[in-house]
Amino acid sequence: MRLLRSLRRRILTPNTRETRMDVRGFAVKNDAAKSLLETVGSSFLTGYAYAAEAPGAAAAEPRLETIPTQFRGFAYEGAAMALAMRDGLRVGRPRHVAELLAGRGDAHAYMAYVGVGWAMARLPRFRWHRLHAPDPLLRWLVLDGYGFHQAYFRTARYAYAAYRPASFPWPGDDRTGYAVRAIDQGVGRALWFVGGTDVDRVGELIRRFAPERRADLYAGAGLAATYAGGASEAELVRFREAAGEHRDQVAQGSAFAAGARVRAGLVVPHNEVATAVLCGTTPAEAAKVTDAALAQAQPTATRPAYESWRLAIAEEFRHRC
Repeated sequence: MRLLRSLRRRILTPNTRETRMDVRGFAVKNDAAKSLLETVGSSFLTGYAYAAEAPGAAAAEPRLETIPTQFRGFAYEGAAMALAMRDGLRVGRPRHVAELLAGRGDAHAYMAYVGVGWAMARLPRFRWHRLHAPDPLLRWLVLDGYGFHQAYFRTARYAYAAYRPASFPWPGDDRTGYAVRAIDQGVGRALWFVGGTDVDRVGELIRRFAPERRADLYAGAGLAATYAGGASEAELVRFREAAGEHRDQVAQGSAFAAGARVRAGLVVPHNEVATAVLCGTTPAEAAKVTDAALAQAQPTATRPAYESWRLAIAEEFRHRC
């Protein structure tokens, strides 16, 4: 069995070479930013490999918990992708992602849903029904993960050519057309990586997109700037100012990142710097804003509850920042 698990890990796990900046063709701001982003990528793939090899999610958890605090969330994201791939490819009832979310993965639920979106991008469409994303609110993060994957690996089309599907078939009960917007939020997160955390370059990339898409892109970039880091306080100030009318969306994305870090107990110094600049408060207080807004989130005829949640957060920070 150990040999079979090792073989499964080798077959399923992408090569770490795929996360190198030179291979991806991403901008390199400096050696520190390059090292950070490549460590994010390698941590993701380490988590993926642990979950690909383990008998189940619970068996992978002790190894995932050894990843350094700054990068552990990315490892859980990678683990969720591997487990979703296993669910999508196996015969029988999907169980691996459900097991992750029932265990320590619950603290990393936001990252786990994003990881399921990575799997969506790699699985055949006819297997998408096997993806486990039971929370009707958080399931939009699956599409965020899908959008990140596409812009990260299909950069020319999704990041530089600003491609956007006219519609998207998942989830099947979406009557608002919100799916393509959730995908854009993931594309915006990926632009932080494509631009190498260079705030001027990231802003330039966002301005290539149609004006009506920029709010979601800035929200995604603000999330990545806070969760992954890579920019100094002065650079973040410049990014916030350059966002102009979309500052509140940047704050919303930053608050989402703070909420994910606080929930998982993974707050590190750069999260504090980012939320101070982008939200005007601490990660703990930003997380409280997201929790309070969540309690009020309701769907309407034109938008899902997830978007109502995001709008309430953005509105709160519009008055604070």
